[in-house]
Amino acid sequence: MSRRVSMPAADDLFRRTAENERRGQGKNAPVRAVPDAPETEVEAGEKRPSGRIRHDEKITVYVTSAELLELEQTRLRLRGEHGLAVDRGRLVREAIGLVLSDFDAHGEDSALVRRLRE
Repeated sequence: MSRRVSMPAADDLFRRTAENERRGQGKNAPVRAVPDAPETEVEAGEKRPSGRIRHDEKITVYVTSAELLELEQTRLRLRGEHGLAVDRGRLVREAIGLVLSDFDAHGEDSALVRRLRE
């Protein structure tokens, strides 16, 4: 008897099921580990961060140790003082959403333009 643990293969974990077939998702439909978020209508001009879905795109951003520490402290304050358990990625996506909405709404007078000109 082998002492090795037998783990399922990726094909077993992400195989097509009868439920996928019933929903009309054919054999060529992509298999998602995390389903897409439902599409919601957003007011004109309002940008909303993507929230907790599987993200297909990635960027790398370099920050100073002080900026990373401030980001972590903010994350911990959100959890401790406001009961919001968010990860750094979610926090950054929310911040980007706020900055882009402000830029769309105020253009030349936005905080982004002012800070980039400093």
